[in-house]
Amino acid sequence: MPHLLETGRMRRNGRQLRGSLTIFRIIAAAGLCAAAHAQTTPFPGFTPGNLVLSRSVYTGDATTVIKGQALPPLCPSTAACGTGVASDNGAYPSSTSTNNVWNNDKPDGSFGITSPIFLDQITTAGTLVNTLPVPTNLVVTSFSSKSELALNLTADGTGLTFMGYVAAPNTIDVSNANTPMVYDPTNPAGGSVFRGVAQVGADGAMQLTKTSAYNGNNGRAAILANGLYYMVGNSNNGAGTAANVVGAGGLQVATPGQAATTLPAQLGNFSITQLTNPATGMPYTADKAGKDANYRGLTIFNNTLYISKGSGSNGVNTVYQVGAAGTLPGSTGAATVPVNILPGFNNIPNKSATTIVNYPFGLWFANATTLYVADEGDGTTADAATSTMAGLEKWVLSSGTWTLVYVLQNGLNLGVPYSVPNYPASLNPATGGLRNINGKVNGDGTVTIWGITSTVSANGDTGADPNQLVMITDTLANTLGAGATNEKFTVLRTANAGEVLRGISFAPTAGSTPMSNVPSILSAASGSTAMLAPGEFAAAYGQNLVSGTPDEIFGPSPTIYYGNSVSIVDANGKTWAAPLSFVSPYEITFQIPSGVATGAATVNVVSANGTQTAAGIQVAAQAPAIFTLNGSGLAAAYGIGVSATGAQTIEPVYQTTSGASLAASPISVASPQTYLVIFTTGMDTATISQVTVTVGGVNAQIVYTGAVGGGLDQVNVVLPASLAGKGAVEIQLTANGVSANPAQIVIL
Repeated sequence: MPHLLETGRMRRNGRQLRGSLTIFRIIAAAGLCAAAHAQTTPFPGFTPGNLVLSRSVYTGDATTVIKGQALPPLCPSTAACGTGVASDNGAYPSSTSTNNVWNNDKPDGSFGITSPIFLDQITTAGTLVNTLPVPTNLVVTSFSSKSELALNLTADGTGLTFMGYVAAPNTIDVSNANTPMVYDPTNPAGGSVFRGVAQVGADGAMQLTKTSAYNGNNGRAAILANGLYYMVGNSNNGAGTAANVVGAGGLQVATPGQAATTLPAQLGNFSITQLTNPATGMPYTADKAGKDANYRGLTIFNNTLYISKGSGSNGVNTVYQVGAAGTLPGSTGAATVPVNILPGFNNIPNKSATTIVNYPFGLWFANATTLYVADEGDGTTADAATSTMAGLEKWVLSSGTWTLVYVLQNGLNLGVPYSVPNYPASLNPATGGLRNINGKVNGDGTVTIWGITSTVSANGDTGADPNQLVMITDTLANTLGAGATNEKFTVLRTANAGEVLRGISFAPTAGSTPMSNVPSILSAASGSTAMLAPGEFAAAYGQNLVSGTPDEIFGPSPTIYYGNSVSIVDANGKTWAAPLSFVSPYEITFQIPSGVATGAATVNVVSANGTQTAAGIQVAAQAPAIFTLNGSGLAAAYGIGVSATGAQTIEPVYQTTSGASLAASPISVASPQTYLVIFTTGMDTATISQVTVTVGGVNAQIVYTGAVGGGLDQVNVVLPASLAGKGAVEIQLTANGVSANPAQIVIL
């Protein structure tokens, strides 16, 4: 049987596979040759004095989620998966349909779908100048995750930074997934996805730094200063409090361009046990480990780092200072850096408060004694109109203590629904407060502040509501609410149906040396592998990688195609020419030559546009990755049922939907013997004894593993009959102790 299955393995260049699976279908379904949302004409650059607005647009459709499919789609057997299934399909709500993809937030508390990122350059009055689309094969966001995509200028003002995910658009439950270097077996969103810090130069050049921070949750904001990215976010979507999971959240630091294998580095670690309970005179009882550091906003002023926390039932919703005033902390001794509540701000833990009224988000200093804080409200429709804190808070420092002098709300129309074209009236959102903000001190003694609104509505996830960009001007010296009575917010922009607004910043200014594009080097099967292996099918993602519009390459793989090439300098200093499979301005797929030495390598993409270089690419003997077919992690595989007489029945794991996308097709294990053929890469030299596969938490016997050719590998396993009736089951594969990205199939 192993030999018989081997003869049916995948072949290159479009030849038919057993089970009607072709390399083209795998590549297309994996998103490797799909057009990225990216600039089709040269970006003219940002203009100093303009603003930049980050936003996202939902690109899924009814087939992105299949009603009745298991949610979360990649739940491991070691987590509390439950029996939740999709209650609706993947269609965005509209005035002509009763479907609403965000209804799936009820059966799946981790629910979210990735979507492309756009950076709109606008004037200070809100007029659109131009748009820089961020290539989707570089980084994406989770559409309904309202705390994401804050924009911050680098400390020198020459770039913008934001955080996202290294995943394809329309992937499910990424925002709560594990990260490649921090795995939590109790996390029901069992996928594995890098978080990434994107840096954008004044000319539109982009660089991405991968991080395994924020396992089980999302990274929200990042700033480059002091040679480090300072990041805030949350972690832990599982039931435990493992030290590596707890240490992946809160305030983190990362080095630009660090290796993908770098472990998270937490900066400080605030706990409510630092505070004294006035009722007992003793420290407050500790919360769930790590959840006190569920941070949202951050800013740097006078070389001092400030962060905010405004959500979750643990910790203190307030504003914090990190380290000593005037000194940005470094990476040395990062875990011991003090994190303290600013004097005068709320210091009552959420669980001890009679009523939680503080939900701080974005921060902006007008000067050393005036701090504006965005408050997004509690997210409850009934409370929005009567909130006294939601909106823009103005705080003034006097004698070492901060005092709230007033809250600007006029013109926000808190709790008042507004309509959006082609959006269901029943879901009309209302403003609930503010999230990210930015501001400018004017020459006449006033400040102008721009903010992104939060919303309340009847939507299944209010983070998916079309929200607004607003602006207000305040008298800087004023400290009396009566003096701000006539100040009013103006709406500069309302998001369209299927669109959300996220971050706001001033445009970067060109430095003396323009920032260069740096490609992101990943396995062509999955962006969730931290290493590559000799022989692996790999990809370079980015923008302006090559000139012209070359396409897929048929026949033997050349090392030079229309003047474009990829070279790899390995850890021994030897340079290798990589065979090419696909070439475009935003993606090049290639094979790692089998002789490349293990260790840190450098990849050079050479074209008429110049050379783009990615350093610190880790090469290991084995770096397995499973090809997948859709945003639910459906494995590129097929089943073979073998009867008692030896007759074979091919069972594809996928079916084509009405929208021409791929969905799971359940396979049976009722035959006396059922085999699963899994297509992978990065394990050319792995032997059967080095490979393990579990399906639904059950060890599967491996009967064949080997290289197909051109970077493609194949693993054949016996599916245990005990899996009958299990439905969606997760596949976990290791080679030489290195884990591949999780995938799934559905079993009758």
